[in-house]
Amino acid sequence: MHRTVHVGAVLCSAALVACAKDQSSADSTTGSTTDAGAAVAERVGETAGFNVPESVRYDAELDVFYVSNVNGNPSQKDNNGFIARVRADSTGVMTILVEGGKRGIFLNAPKGMALSGDTLFVADIDMLRKFNRRTGEYFGAVSLREQKATFLNDLTVAPDGIYITDTGIVFDAKGGMTHPGVNRIFKVVGMTVTEAATGDSLLNPNGIAWDASGNRFILAPFGGPQVQSWVPGQSPATLATGPGGYDGVEMASDGRIFVSSWADSAVHVIRNGRISRLVSNVPAPADIGIDTKRNVLAIPRFNDGKVEYYRIP
Repeated sequence: MHRTVHVGAVLCSAALVACAKDQSSADSTTGSTTDAGAAVAERVGETAGFNVPESVRYDAELDVFYVSNVNGNPSQKDNNGFIARVRADSTGVMTILVEGGKRGIFLNAPKGMALSGDTLFVADIDMLRKFNRRTGEYFGAVSLREQKATFLNDLTVAPDGIYITDTGIVFDAKGGMTHPGVNRIFKVVGMTVTEAATGDSLLNPNGIAWDASGNRFILAPFGGPQVQSWVPGQSPATLATGPGGYDGVEMASDGRIFVSSWADSAVHVIRNGRISRLVSNVPAPADIGIDTKRNVLAIPRFNDGKVEYYRIP
């Protein structure tokens, strides 16, 4: 049985302050503003009660959000990470689907997630873990330790396999960040792991999304100002240039691309190569998700223990 927690769906909040590690935040007042001429994203609520929420993934069939919680140091193998499940039609209701250290489950610092059938795939430092999206049953894991994965961050399902970014960073016990690893993207098919891309041109890869209409991937790197498009076997190409410090990236059905940025505490939208700010004043916006039924953007606030929701115009 899953533990159920009732939390407030707050429609307004006080000023908040967050530090985006080595990225400078914008001002700390909540709200939504946009670039001149851009449409306004309406703030419609929030869910509190998380512990270092890193990623949000929407499940249209079950009509829920999955929220991965690092619950501590993003590099520490402490087996106390957890995944919450929030009702999309009533975001004040949250259940705990998966908890590290319980029911034989291993989960250290979960980050990006992806769905395929009834399997919820989760990036966890150097492991790709698998859970039943309905029950939380542990389906085991694919190890990337032989490949010396350092910081598996985000993942997406493509027609030929699962693709996972490795940002190559490590956080020490005091929260200091170094980059001892390699910038890479891995491909996983079954239990087989291959290196799909590597090198500095990946700019510390973070967010990744599959663009089916373009038969390509969209990359949101943390280490540079370019949002990139990428086709395996080719070098990444610049799709748009913005503030940098990117985290999550999502594709909309109409071709728009949404990307979160720690550098200016905002979520941006890209259309036809032009990037504009959609939501401002959201410090430490991590890996975003989209409720495709209600057209609602979910923004995990990494340092503030909550997820905020905005109506996409």
